[in-house]
Amino acid sequence: MRVHLKNIKNNFSQEQVITIKNFIEYLQRELPLKDEINVNFTSRREPPMTTGLRMPPHELFVLSKNRMVIDVLRTLSHEWAHEFQHQKLGLKNDEKTPSIGGPVEDFANVVSGIMVKSFEKNNEESKKVLYNEQVIQK
Repeated sequence: MRVHLKNIKNNFSQEQVITIKNFIEYLQRELPLKDEINVNFTSRREPPMTTGLRMPPHELFVLSKNRMVIDVLRTLSHEWAHEFQHQKLGLKNDEKTPSIGGPVEDFANVVSGIMVKSFEKNNEESKKVLYNEQVIQK
């Protein structure tokens, strides 16, 4: 399975890109997807979204401008969890689900929280990058 990253170098330093790629590898180990996906890092809320969006077929959008890396990873893992629900758990694209609460959204919220906390705990060397605590040259 391949993950295509779009606009990542426009929004992040080299060190941040490495951390994000490591997180994606972690997600793939923990919540493996079978189909290729595109992850679009965007500086605007387009398509209309809060901080992230999953769209068929296999497109993730993550708002990245002016956000800490840890917050970007939380959004990424939330949308990844939705993609996992579609690819592995049988959720259909045409199923109507509430955007607040309900089993589908609650699953993504819980899983993304677990993924981010676990990654942070197991990657202590990345803490400064995760919290934008050092000046990083682009």
